[in-house]
Parts: sequence; C-alpha cells; structure tokens
Amino acid sequence: MKILSRKLLHQLSFKQAIRCYAYSTKKISDFGQPTPTSHPQLMKEGEITPGITTEEYISRRKRLLELLPEKSLAIIAAAPVKMMTDVVPYTFRQDADYLYLTGCQQPGGVAVLSHECGLCMFMPEAKAHDVVWQGQIAGVDAALEMFKAEKAYPMSKLDKILPDMIKRSSKLFHNKLTAIPTYTDLGTFQNAAHVGKVSDLSIFTHELRWVKSPAELKLMKESASIACQALLQTMLHSKIYLHEGMLSAKVEYECRMRGAQRMAFNPVVGGGPNGSVIHYSRNDQKIEDGDLVLMDVGCELHGYCSDLTRTWPSCGSFSSVQEEIYDLILQTNKECMRLCKPGASIRQIHNYSVELLHKGLREIGILKRDEFRSYHQLNPTSIGHYLGMDVHDSSMISYDRPLKPGVVITIEPGIYVPSSFDGPERYQGIGMRIEDEVLITETGCEVLTGSMPKEIKHIESLLNNYSHGMGMGMGMEGHSNIKAATS
Repeated sequence: MKILSRKLLHQLSFKQAIRCYAYSTKKISDFGQPTPTSHPQLMKEGEITPGITTEEYISRRKRLLELLPEKSLAIIAAAPVKMMTDVVPYTFRQDADYLYLTGCQQPGGVAVLSHECGLCMFMPEAKAHDVVWQGQIAGVDAALEMFKAEKAYPMSKLDKILPDMIKRSSKLFHNKLTAIPTYTDLGTFQNAAHVGKVSDLSIFTHELRWVKSPAELKLMKESASIACQALLQTMLHSKIYLHEGMLSAKVEYECRMRGAQRMAFNPVVGGGPNGSVIHYSRNDQKIEDGDLVLMDVGCELHGYCSDLTRTWPSCGSFSSVQEEIYDLILQTNKECMRLCKPGASIRQIHNYSVELLHKGLREIGILKRDEFRSYHQLNPTSIGHYLGMDVHDSSMISYDRPLKPGVVITIEPGIYVPSSFDGPERYQGIGMRIEDEVLITETGCEVLTGSMPKEIKHIESLLNNYSHGMGMGMGMEGHSNIKAATS
C-alpha cells in the first residue's frame, strides 16, 4: 500500500501532494448554528446571524427595554420542537420574537430581559447521547460569547433563579405563543398571573419588528429576489410539469438552490378550479390543458420571508374569459400600489380595492346586484398584510395604522369563483390572484417583486417563446436572458 501511495504521489505536482496530506489544526468552536468562523462564506465578522450584527441585536433589546414599564420583566421562550413521530421531529423553526431579540436559532432556551439585569439566558445542557446523535448545541458559553447575554445559566437552574427575578418585578410580559410549563408552572409566575400582573409581550415586540432596519430590508429584498427567480423558472417549466405537486417541488428546489433555508409556507399550486380555493395546499392534482395555474409562494432567507402570487394559463394563452378577469385584477393591483405611501393604511387600500373589484365584477357580469354579500363570496380576503420574519408579520399592529417608511406589506387582489357559484357558467371555477411585496419608502413605495412578470403580453411571450424546447435542464443560468426579454 505504501509503494502504491509513493507511485501515485510521484505523478502529482508538489502542491497537489501537499493538498492531499495537509489539514488544519485550528479548532473551530461549534455553537450549533453558523458563525463567522464556521461559515465565513455566509457571515461576516461581527454578525450573530447572516446579515444582522451584534450591535443590531443589542439595539433591539435596548429599544424593547425603553418600551417596557419600569421594574418589569420580559420572558421569551424559544419555539418548541414538534414531533412528526415518536422519534422523528419536524424541521425546527425558531419563534420570531426569540430570534429577533437573541439571534439564537435553536430550541430549548428561555431569555429574560429586564432593566436590572439586561439579557439573561437560560440555556439547554448538552447530553453526551444527544451530541452523538444530533451534534453540538448552544449552551451557557454561547449565550455569553456569541449572543452577548449579560448573564447565562443552564436551564436546570431556572427554577432557582427566575422566581427571585419575578418577585422583584412589578409587571411581567411573556410570549404567550411559546410559553412553557418550565416557567409558567412556577408559583411566583402563577401568583403574578392571578393578580393580573402578566401580559402578552407581543404588543411591544411586534411594534419593534413592524419597521425594518436597513439590514433587515437587505435580507427581505434578497428573499424576494430568490422567490421571483424561482417562480419564474417554475412558470417556464409549467408546460413540462403538468402536475401541481411537480410545480411545488420545482419552486422549492429553485428557492433552496439560491440559498433559501426553507419555504415560508407550503406552496399554493392551484390548477383549474383548485385556484379558487384561497389557501389550497393539497397540490395533488394533474393540470389539464387550458387550466389556469395559480401559484402563491414564498421562501425564508436567514429569518426573513417573501410572499408573491402569479396566475397564468398552462397552455400559454389566456382565453377571452380569463383575460377579462385577469385584467381587472391587474389594474386593481396597480391602482392599489399607487396608494402605498406613508400615511396610508392597509385598511384604506383594502376599501379602495373592494370598490374597484366590485365595480369591475358588475361590469363584467359576474355580479348582477349591488349588494356586497355576493362580492365577499368571490373575495373574502384582505388586500394585504404586513410581511417580515413571519409571513403575516406583526399581527398585533392594526391594519388601520398609518404606514411608515421601512414597513413591508403585500398587495394581493384576487377573484375566486367557486364552481358552485350562482352566476354565468363560463366564470365558474376560475381563481386568480396577483400578489406583490411592497416596501413603503419616504416618497412612496418600492415593489420588491417587480422583476416577476405579470402583464398578459409578457406572460404569454415567456410561456410561448422561452419554455419551448427547454427540456429538463434549464436552470439558473438562463434566468438573466429571460428577465431581459420581459423588460
């Protein structure tokens, strides 16, 4: 074996031989999630999570403390691990508030924030068996070194330390969605709840998350770009993949190949009458020639979500009936975007969209009466929602709130005509939606999903001129040429 090795080495250059035997003696700490040292291709020095610096996380905690009453205590638990079977977990996704304040992407921890102690983190303790099977996790050392907590303890000490912190506080706030018995079963917590001293922390965290920082907006723009490119590639393959499940798989593949960690939600792929089911997610039906395809998709990039919808004809050309409805939705989409500016509210934009769609549906002949009850059968949804770390972000913020620069919303008019609808038969079973992400700016708005075609002529041109002969092999490299053709 040694003789064979020497012969092979003689055939290699000196640098190649060195590369075969060289290895690094530098020990890289494993905190259970990416760090600038372990993932230099992903993160810069000074970042806790990709794109978000230590300083920004500290600033978020400081701003939360400024909102909290004096002598109050905030308790935020990490998201729980949810099990698919007794031994198989679902893919873990961190609670947005816990991630926003700590940067920790792992389960098992509880963060406590107060004016008195700053950030105190109770961290899970790694067991030898778990490390062998699942790898390292972030513990007390990571809380201090990486997440920059002022204090950190193992979870086993929570029941000894947290009760005293609760006793010294005049008001408690916690994340109700991730509350765990580890602290809610404590006598001091239950006593505080009994006398009305416990409230939901979300009223403050959602306020902070509502307006995005420049770093957050950079990630959201990247997330939107990935989703647009992925959906475009999927649209171009929709003549080949004539099945909802295949289009769902294609868009997820394209998102992940561009760096997304996961889909923001299960893709909605509604072929034909399935498009009239607003959050259809079975994705198990064959797409027939002439059917419309409605795809509502979004991905998650380093904690930030995208969300967009396009509708197109599987055969490559809209019928006259389909074009009639599509044009109404497209014009409503454009008109609503004109209202997207500081001072407007989602409620105002929604009310305007209802006027436009209701008027248009009467003119087309789908609605024959002025009453709005029939209209709400065809569109029971809001014109949009806030977007950020969650798909429906900052849900504690009212849709009546005047928009500010840095807020991201969706604009998504749609018409969903059930097959059983009491109206002209030619419209029955048609479902269409056009959804874009919109960033509110100082002077108006920026459409983050503007690169994804939505004009009828552009969609038909793409489907008929660029999807032919593509076979199974066209990937990311073809996107720039196709995008240029739509401009």
